[in-house]
Amino acid sequence: MDQDNAPRDSDDGFDLDPIEARVLAVLIEKAFVTPDNYPMSINAITTGCNQLTGRDPVMELTDETVQDAIDSLMGRRLVSRRDSASARVPKYEHLVRLRHSLPPAEQAVLAVLMLRGPQTVGEIRSRCERMHHFGDVSEVEAVLEHLADKYPPMACTLPLAPGTKEARHMHLMSGDEFATQAAEGVGGPASASRGGRVAELEEEVRRLRQQVEWLTSEFESFRKQFE
Repeated sequence: MDQDNAPRDSDDGFDLDPIEARVLAVLIEKAFVTPDNYPMSINAITTGCNQLTGRDPVMELTDETVQDAIDSLMGRRLVSRRDSASARVPKYEHLVRLRHSLPPAEQAVLAVLMLRGPQTVGEIRSRCERMHHFGDVSEVEAVLEHLADKYPPMACTLPLAPGTKEARHMHLMSGDEFATQAAEGVGGPASASRGGRVAELEEEVRRLRQQVEWLTSEFESFRKQFE
């Protein structure tokens, strides 16, 4: 086998680029929230990567870019292709649970960190709700500690930023250099906080639009009764 195409193990550390990290996180997330539509096609993965809510930063990826990331993740044995006689297109699933022995709680926390950047324990707990329910923050802290103790480590705690009371935590799936940049403020807590707030506002707008559309539809149905 050609050395450049040989499967790469991650025993010496992870070095996923931002697109690979986003694709892997989407596969983990959707396995929880849309199990009936899992495994996923490239088009579905692209849509998940480009969501305006629950993503920091927001991305605009193409199917071709996502396919390249999938191919790379398959080479790292983090993703596999699931063939089915009834499927019209190839579909893919993550292998994080099998490759790194991560139970659901740890998968959920890792996915949220990869999707939304550095976060406090409270933020992680609330944002994991659709994937896994944590009874209290101590359960999240235990998961973060276990992820940090993995070999290689999969998460870490950032130094407390000036003017803040709570430490933030981030994933290490993109390597130590990425974590160092975050600790120094490049895409760190401030931008993560702003991005999270923007995402929450966008989600609220989306819900309001759905409510308006429903009310409009109901009014039209009511009006037609008198025509």
